[in-house]
Amino acid sequence: MVDSKKIEKLSQLLKESRYTVVLTGAGISTESGVPDFRSKDGWWKRINPSEVAAIEALENNYELFREFYKYRIKLLKSSNFNTGHKILADWEKEGIIKAIATQNVDGFHTEAGSKKVYELHGSISDIGCSSCSKGNQTENLMNDKLCEECGGKLRPGVVLFGESLPSSVWEKAYEEIAESDLLIVIGTSLNVSPVNSLPFAAKGKKVLINKDKTQFDNIFDLVVNESIGIVLNAVNDVMN
Repeated sequence: MVDSKKIEKLSQLLKESRYTVVLTGAGISTESGVPDFRSKDGWWKRINPSEVAAIEALENNYELFREFYKYRIKLLKSSNFNTGHKILADWEKEGIIKAIATQNVDGFHTEAGSKKVYELHGSISDIGCSSCSKGNQTENLMNDKLCEECGGKLRPGVVLFGESLPSSVWEKAYEEIAESDLLIVIGTSLNVSPVNSLPFAAKGKKVLINKDKTQFDNIFDLVVNESIGIVLNAVNDVMN
């Protein structure tokens, strides 16, 4: 049972905040049936990321790389945004939150209606050629085709192991978080660098909503270890 006092406190923080920004990770999408790579039951326990989601795989083991992302794309097509995504989108429309920075590549925040979304790790639906960068249809990757322009390997527009985050998106997200007087971090283990440095840029209040404890719990003013959908629904009920 979610702690009612914590729900009341988070609701009060939201009401008092002038500029609230949200940072999300895989946990918000697991409630849509999307596997979390880093939780106790995550895929990374069974699949080595350095073998599939890395520059080395793209260059030297393309068949494995392509099959992995084909599977992920197929899985996401059978999933959809959930209540948590929708509540955040509604809060943006109502002016309660100003922006979302996300580690997720599934596009669910945008599909739910959020407008100001910074995709720190890119988008899995943004297919392009790894050689000439020409954009391509998702179906071309799914059908094992190569780039029609140069014959290069197709890839999703996600940040692979061995690549840097897109600087322009990172800088904008950092500026938003630095400006916030309330940062709500949702569904992330805060194990991934450099994204796990973003909460330290926030000068105001900080809240963490995550099922599991993290190594940085001590920097937050409020920590809620509970289902994200349950927490956001409860807060939304109080806010309304």
